[in-house]
Amino acid sequence: MNNGASFESRINARVTPDGAMDVLSQLEVTELCKASQGDIYELFRCCVLAVLNTGSHTDDSKRIMEEFKDFDVSVIQQERGIKLEITDAPANAFVDGKMIDGIRENIFAVLRDIVYVHNEIEIASRLGEKPAEHTTNAIFDILRNAKILKTHWEPNLVVCWGGHSISRGEYEYTKEVGHQLGLRGMDICTGCGPGAMKGPMKGATIGHAKQRIYDGRYIGITEPGIIAAESPNPIVNDLVIMPDIEKRLESFVRLAHGILAFPGGAGTAEEILYILGILLHPDNQEMPFPLILTGPKSAADYFETIHEFIGGTIGFSAQQKYKIIIDDPILVAREIARGIDEVRAFRREHSDAYYFNWLLKVARDFQEPFEPSHENMASLSLSRNQKPHDLASNLRRAFSGIVAGNVKADGIQSIEEYGPFEIRGDREIMEPLDALLNSFVAQNRMKLEGSTYAPCYRIIR
Repeated sequence: MNNGASFESRINARVTPDGAMDVLSQLEVTELCKASQGDIYELFRCCVLAVLNTGSHTDDSKRIMEEFKDFDVSVIQQERGIKLEITDAPANAFVDGKMIDGIRENIFAVLRDIVYVHNEIEIASRLGEKPAEHTTNAIFDILRNAKILKTHWEPNLVVCWGGHSISRGEYEYTKEVGHQLGLRGMDICTGCGPGAMKGPMKGATIGHAKQRIYDGRYIGITEPGIIAAESPNPIVNDLVIMPDIEKRLESFVRLAHGILAFPGGAGTAEEILYILGILLHPDNQEMPFPLILTGPKSAADYFETIHEFIGGTIGFSAQQKYKIIIDDPILVAREIARGIDEVRAFRREHSDAYYFNWLLKVARDFQEPFEPSHENMASLSLSRNQKPHDLASNLRRAFSGIVAGNVKADGIQSIEEYGPFEIRGDREIMEPLDALLNSFVAQNRMKLEGSTYAPCYRIIR
């Protein structure tokens, strides 16, 4: 139950949980109240506002916070658990004064992941001070606490990556691919935002309905720095907020039984480089991991540019780790299904869990949080004088910084104060990087407001 008093564009409400957080000990309630008022309050507030802005058509997190500067949320302790008191919330999150159920669920996912995880994982485990296996265990704990890990389910989870700023034709294509996946009983996991993160979920809902699948999963995995710019789309029924982008990326690859990459911009390039760096590690050479880049005919040149960039920087070995399929949703779904059969057989043979890929080697270099400061961006090692998976890791960081400068509040502020990031490296790396970024800008793939995009970076050759 929740009650709200309606205004023209703002609503005040008290909201109660319905699910995992409706049974808490008094100690847990006390700790949640204390933490939500402490040093992570502003982070908690921003993420709740992002969820309430589900369906928003802007990716400017700074503008969202300015528009709702009077928005507030607090945790209220009561005998039977907790409530959230919300002030000046966006009216589109309510129907006749009552909060939409899906939004309510995701708000309490924010409380669970931002506040509870902060207490139980960030403080108790001191993630940044421990080796790679401890970080992976912490990721496992976060996903388990969110009830994402389904021990009795056969492999069927397809992670779909792609841009939030895509054309209508590309969006329709992602829906049709999702439809074909849904018809084959596949569940969908994305970054939870709009565009290519929403389309596969929307298509899969129709496929699932046709096959009378009533427990289809539409998992959205985000992180605090990006959620305000990419609010969860309305189809997400399992939302997880990881502590940072690196743990978000590792969550994707640990959960995935196969990955599809649709057209996108800097964020999609970051994701592709991340998985390529993982798969190029010598310890992962024999592991089956279906990875398909796909889009409509209009995206053929886009994928050719991506393919040339990968070959011109990381090399031919990286190009062998994926397939490119253009304008054929049925073939995409069949290839993913075939690849997942190989994953199932491999994990059965090696006694690995279906629900979490423990055998995948994720080096510490891929787990260390990268702070996209001007100094760190300028000092990235972008040369051929390193192993392919190390170069992929450093290129991933470059794109991570560009994403921060494009849509994250801290990154936008840093660019406003100090100017564009400078990215330096060998000419043979910088030239293909510059060509790829220029193609993203020309195709309006950097931001939703693509026509007015001002680059947050400068390539130094």
